[in-house]
Amino acid sequence: MPQPWPEFDVARDHPTLEILHLVSQMLGKLRVAHSTWTNHGWNVTLHPVPEGLAIEPIITNGHSFTLTLDLCRHAIVLRVGDGERDLLPLDLGSIAAIHRNLIVMLEAHDLPATFNGIPNEIADAIAFSDDVARREYRPETADALHAALEQILPVFEHFRACFLGKCSPVHFFWGSFDLAVTRFSGRRAPEHPGGIPGLPDRVTCEAYSHEVSSAGFWPGGAVAAEPIFYSYAYPSPSGFAEMPVPAGARFDQELGEFVLPYAAVRSASDPAALLTEFLEATYAAAADLGNWDRDALERLPVAP
Repeated sequence: MPQPWPEFDVARDHPTLEILHLVSQMLGKLRVAHSTWTNHGWNVTLHPVPEGLAIEPIITNGHSFTLTLDLCRHAIVLRVGDGERDLLPLDLGSIAAIHRNLIVMLEAHDLPATFNGIPNEIADAIAFSDDVARREYRPETADALHAALEQILPVFEHFRACFLGKCSPVHFFWGSFDLAVTRFSGRRAPEHPGGIPGLPDRVTCEAYSHEVSSAGFWPGGAVAAEPIFYSYAYPSPSGFAEMPVPAGARFDQELGEFVLPYAAVRSASDPAALLTEFLEATYAAAADLGNWDRDALERLPVAP
């Protein structure tokens, strides 16, 4: 039998999602500090793994290691290329405590532990080391996020597989704390104006250097909000906001993108089918209105 999609409650789950958001930033920032920057920052994203979300390996001074935001063990899990393992629990009471102990754990294994200590894409962010406010970690919320990602990931991967043009991996952006997949038309885009809090404009301009249709899942995080699926185009073609979308979805003028509440997908008779319909309809709107060469960029799904 299909597994039910987990339920989220903002008041109950926000504190834990905020912890996970901030911890994911620490892991991503290590990749920023100790790997070679690639186009669109794809080298620093987190990637879904069976136990949660992981950074790609960092290789420095003859050492290779990776860190996982383990949503099953409720910990940051360290794996070193020589077989060493370590684990840092997430329920340490504050972001400052997690930050301090992460550095201690890395240094104990003679691994690089320096990274930028200010959160990105969060207005009025507090440095990790100064964030001493008491925070309660709820394992059941992490379990729900883990279960939701396991339901969403195959849908996103199938959607990605139907595109022949340049396309991002299905990956997790720690700045905004969302699972995303982005398709490219192949044409240059107008320079993005930037202005995202806590994100250098040079990063934003590179991310949107070419025309895109991007979709994702945002569970909340540092912002207390209902989880949503979203889809947007950059640049947004004329008439995009008026294009038809599945029942339950709408264009959010403030966000400048189509949104579909996670709760609507969860309660649907076939959640995966509704999510797929949303992804396909919003992409088609961007591609048709933007005059993408769809015949050259798309393909039918290929059998396993």
